[in-house]
Amino acid sequence: MIRKIWLPQLSALALLLVAGAFSPVAAGDGHPFSVHDMLAMERISDPRVSPDGSLVAFTVRATDLEANAGRFNIYVAGLDGREARQLTSNPAADHSARFAPDGRSLYFLSDRGGSTQVWRISLEAAGGEATQVTDLPLDLEHMMVSPDGSKLVVSARVFADCDSLACTAARLAERAAQSASGRIYERLFIRHWDEWKDGRRRQLLALSLAEDVLAGERAVTASEAVLLMSGMDADSPYIPWGSTSDLAFTPDGAGLVFAARDVGREEAWSTNFDLFLVPLDASSPPRNLTADNPAWDKAPVFSPDGTRLAYLAMARPGYESDRLRVVVMDWPSGERRTLTEDWELSPGSIAWAPDGRRLYATAFNRGQVSIFSVDARPGRTAGEVKLLIDQGTNRSVRPHKGGILFTRDTLAGPVELWTADAEGRRERRVTNLNTARMDAVRTGEFEQFTFEGAGGNEVWGYLVKPVDFDPARRYPVAFLIHGGPQGSFGNHFHYRWNPQAYAGAGYAAVMIDFHGSVGYGQEFVDAIRGDWGGAPYRDLKKGLDAALERYPFLDGDRVAALGASYGGYMIFWIAGQTDRFRCLVAHNGIIDTRMAYFDTEELWFPEWEHEGTPWENPEGYSRHNPVLHVQNWTTPTLVVHSAHDYRVALTQGIGAFNALQRLGVPSRFLYFPDENHWVLKPANSILWHETVLDWLDRFTD
Repeated sequence: MIRKIWLPQLSALALLLVAGAFSPVAAGDGHPFSVHDMLAMERISDPRVSPDGSLVAFTVRATDLEANAGRFNIYVAGLDGREARQLTSNPAADHSARFAPDGRSLYFLSDRGGSTQVWRISLEAAGGEATQVTDLPLDLEHMMVSPDGSKLVVSARVFADCDSLACTAARLAERAAQSASGRIYERLFIRHWDEWKDGRRRQLLALSLAEDVLAGERAVTASEAVLLMSGMDADSPYIPWGSTSDLAFTPDGAGLVFAARDVGREEAWSTNFDLFLVPLDASSPPRNLTADNPAWDKAPVFSPDGTRLAYLAMARPGYESDRLRVVVMDWPSGERRTLTEDWELSPGSIAWAPDGRRLYATAFNRGQVSIFSVDARPGRTAGEVKLLIDQGTNRSVRPHKGGILFTRDTLAGPVELWTADAEGRRERRVTNLNTARMDAVRTGEFEQFTFEGAGGNEVWGYLVKPVDFDPARRYPVAFLIHGGPQGSFGNHFHYRWNPQAYAGAGYAAVMIDFHGSVGYGQEFVDAIRGDWGGAPYRDLKKGLDAALERYPFLDGDRVAALGASYGGYMIFWIAGQTDRFRCLVAHNGIIDTRMAYFDTEELWFPEWEHEGTPWENPEGYSRHNPVLHVQNWTTPTLVVHSAHDYRVALTQGIGAFNALQRLGVPSRFLYFPDENHWVLKPANSILWHETVLDWLDRFTD
């Protein structure tokens, strides 16, 4: 029977969860973890350390079920462990806090005035009310403060051929007044991720903070904005995932280095992002610093003494999951050297130590996201890489004079802030925002295991035991398949695919990092190219068999397989290859790899994965195409898809459900008209989890 969800009855629960009304309880005395607990967690992001290294400011997202949305506020805490305190409490979204250079105030973005603008709040004594710093006619999306505090750099959506913000505002008003709603496109993208393109670009603006602005007497207006990307038909930060990690002020504070892809009509099939330099007064156009590399360049960061620019670079064009290398460029001469050519892992972020002798890097690392140091002393042509912090998902490294601050989460709990010394020792937890919430629930114990996978390679996986585990019992299995395919189901507290939600419902969760997963070397990542249904499928079969043999409490006759994105593709592939599973769940998956090329947006992805276009290499799109094996489908399948997923189009999910219904296979279709590739709205997340668990319960009881 379907578990019915009456949303009005959730309002009282929402008040308890969002307010953190759980009280700490002894281990084992709480209730089993569920989606409600997952949503109750306060989500920490974007930590920033004060100039003197004593404070950290960060954004906290709390779920408001009554509003069916997240609430964002700014918090501050002492790096010495002083209790975190909430700095803003406006109903609007406050985020992206940045310290003023003197450390006495914070700039942040907020939509409290009806439009997202820059605001400032004092950290002195009681603080007081925030004051508005910008009053521009467009919403702002990113913000940075120059080293001397005299300027801001922000991003906004503008028409690239406009020479002012007023031009963009006027054109938007003119469009709004038109009766016809049609749009004409002459090149790609026409839509991207979850939005239809309207001709605007996310571009960078420089704003001067005059004395009267700093005094709070007025806000910066549109006429004072300097457009920094004139002549560029590009976005920065890039859409949808770009951030201020792709921006860096020059050592003299007079210029900005930023990453952008400016490739004209090739945008939908190019991964050629470059680093550009532009003066903040726009006295000259942006200059390409990495034009000789046709692949991806990103994440610029200057050394503390200003003599070197470090950044991350790929080597192969057209491949978004190539290994990133750490490159150091002498400044301003431009001489470059790659420090990590021989390192098998791919760093996702870098940050300079205060003494400029090393870089801190984070990277996926065999089911963890670890922190490493890279020897970056001047003149080094190769930097020794040293593992500093291993277990858990460790990100957002912020070096300071006392060591490093970073975020950490695990399968046992959500993100909190931690510190360690410069060598990664003497770890100390800074925040405890979710301690009471986690103390109020019972979660499943977890462990890693390895086995011999496809080609005789070592493959890694995780097992999460059911809550209240009894070794004398046998448990049904939720076999979770990650997306990407260059992804990982690692030691991470996930807000969409959290194995603890299954453990709390009485399932053992098994996750396999099959060939193509990240964190095991680039050869392992590359192995999936042209082989989507080959080695990964063999790894999944072997991994499940290995888990069943290793853990006798797993009931091999009651296994359900679930996956999203590439994991959803794999569910459809599995359905045509085997009947070993009791039921399947495919979220936003691909049923037809050939048609998926024609209805997606980022064409570089299928062109790399399937070794060309469908007309150049039709075999690459048919070799492991689930649609060619639909006649074999017999396993009950729940299909989930969302209207605003333009990465994997809605018709892929509808097509799968059509086939299941025509074949007479027990099936159900869960449709979200207001979600993208992910399910983000709290009420929809609850519906998703309840529907999925009902499906599993129905066929594994």
